Amino acid sequence: MKEKIQELLVFIYGPSVGEKVYPKVLEILQQGIGKESPGKREVASPRAPFTASDVLLITYGDMLSPPEEGGTGERGLVRLGRFLARWNRGAFTYLHLLPFHPYSSDDGFSVIDYREVDPRFGLWEDIQELGRHFKPVFDFVLNHGSVQSRWFQCFLTGEKEYGGWYITKPADFDYSAVVRPRTHPLLTPFTKKDGSPVHVWTTFSADQVDYDFSNPEVLLEFIRIFMEYYRRGARIVRLDAIAYLWKEPGTSCIHHPKTHAVVRLLRAVIDLLGLDLRILTETNVPHEQNISYFGQGDEAHLVYNFALPPLVLHAALSADAGPLRAWAGNLAVPREGGVFLNFLASHDGVGLTPAQGLVDKAAFAATIEEAKKRGALVSYKSGAEGPIPYELNCSYVEVVAPETLGRDLPKGEAVKLRARAFLATQGVLLALPGLPAIYFHSWIGSLAWQEGPALLGSNRAINREKPPLDRVEKELEDPASLRYHVYRGLSRLLEFRGSEQTLSPEVPHRIPEAAGPVFAVLRGPGPGGRWVLCMQNLGPLPARFTPQDPAIRSLGPLTLEPWETRWIALGGGGERREVSTQ
Repeated sequence: MKEKIQELLVFIYGPSVGEKVYPKVLEILQQGIGKESPGKREVASPRAPFTASDVLLITYGDMLSPPEEGGTGERGLVRLGRFLARWNRGAFTYLHLLPFHPYSSDDGFSVIDYREVDPRFGLWEDIQELGRHFKPVFDFVLNHGSVQSRWFQCFLTGEKEYGGWYITKPADFDYSAVVRPRTHPLLTPFTKKDGSPVHVWTTFSADQVDYDFSNPEVLLEFIRIFMEYYRRGARIVRLDAIAYLWKEPGTSCIHHPKTHAVVRLLRAVIDLLGLDLRILTETNVPHEQNISYFGQGDEAHLVYNFALPPLVLHAALSADAGPLRAWAGNLAVPREGGVFLNFLASHDGVGLTPAQGLVDKAAFAATIEEAKKRGALVSYKSGAEGPIPYELNCSYVEVVAPETLGRDLPKGEAVKLRARAFLATQGVLLALPGLPAIYFHSWIGSLAWQEGPALLGSNRAINREKPPLDRVEKELEDPASLRYHVYRGLSRLLEFRGSEQTLSPEVPHRIPEAAGPVFAVLRGPGPGGRWVLCMQNLGPLPARFTPQDPAIRSLGPLTLEPWETRWIALGGGGERREVSTQ
């Protein structure tokens, strides 16, 4: 494995520089693990495989504001921990803490200092305490950093150490070939201390300046941070916006071979040291490009299943699960133990690009229009022919289960119907092989924060509200509230999933034939020959499903009520068990 690290460094920087960087990397790794030589630690990783009980919760450290009544100076991470201690009840085993460092914009993704915890959230000790109850997931924002960071300010003042840390180009640089995830100009002008102008590469915003990884000192510093994250308790490290890491003029500057090499380098570090750590790559791009970050089993351990959110949304808004069934039926199992991170909602919006080629263009355009009618906002990126939609910003709860759903029913029944509609989408998420990830606002059934985008100047704020703790808990206890029914419905599905190891990531899946809004997943055979059939009706009318697979044919024709999720576990010498949201 040491030889692989050396080979990767030579590939990235060339023989002359790569050979000089190699001993520096080994020194960092030795400092990271203590006195023992890295070469002597080359053992099998102690990582336990994921099971059906493993589920990940995505949250900000200050996700909940102080109570409206009787608020105290309690730190955000402490308040979050207190809420989880009361409401988690074993549902989640992994906790993804979105960026918790001091930051200047983008809700944490414009990092000022990678070695500190933002006082608005709390202390490293608070994260350590959460790590006693969950396996922490840290964001590794290594494509860009804040213009307010000490590093960038030193760059502007002309300090030699930081002179090559950021990508600069002439003002008239032709970047027409560069793939752009945003619509603002790629280069942002700054004035250095000596009065000279400099134009810095800013992929995501003028406040987020891109690091120059062609400078090996930048890579070395981020390897130090990577090791510190592990020492601080991280068990998954999420490589944010990794696809854009390496820039080369004349190329698209996305998915560069040297970007993949950096991912392989971090994976080789983990394997060399036998760390209890996994890499998760965040690449919101079409499916085939996305899964390329599994490499040959030597890059990411986990990859976001980015096609899933738009396909499920389309099924729920059109009552046509056909594209979802077709895609899921051809979903290949990742090689060498790779695992999909299945999710529907997150702190970002619903990416539209991953659905390219998977849904009829006209039908998907109609879904986007319907989502807009239900309150969703659209964000754009630059394309060859002008701005194109790349993301829907919304509350997944509200777009799937709008207030108009069930408006002819008594209020109490309408709330239950809305909860079932949303839970049907979550059933898809929890049934497919992989590690499920649920966003905090989905878990507690939050609607859109309509005031957010205007207040914070970003469409993504619509799904980033930080509501008062006492208001959330009051609604979770109120049988008349949507939160009450979403939370309890999810709890039932998660409890069932955790007790059926046939739903573990490594167990095979197949997609039975179905029609219209029905999406069914058959998992098995699992331990002892057990099978689990997971059925979701993603439509407003009753739907019929007739199992054809020999393992479940005995179940006979089944009728699913509107928006019903129904799971059946059978065989393997165990009792038949069912759970339904009806």
